[in-house]
Amino acid sequence: MSSIDVRRAHSLDQAHAREAAETLAQDLSRKFDVDYEWDRDLMRFRRSGVKGHLDISPSELHVHLELGMMLRPFKGRIEEEIHNQLDTIIG
Repeated sequence: MSSIDVRRAHSLDQAHAREAAETLAQDLSRKFDVDYEWDRDLMRFRRSGVKGHLDISPSELHVHLELGMMLRPFKGRIEEEIHNQLDTIIG
């Protein structure tokens, strides 16, 4: 498996950090057909060929995805989209 690991510092309060994470998840879900669910401040992602999580801490968002063989060619595009969305929603 190939992995994507993105950590982004933030200065948002917990509610706004979760809102930012939800915005990111909705976009990834729409563009890459990824299902997600919340477990407190941990969001789990899943679809055929990919699984991962987004963890919200008081100072950081941490996105970790494991890509299966079929999605490896899209690793750069997926990682770029994560960075672009984080740039937009966090600044």
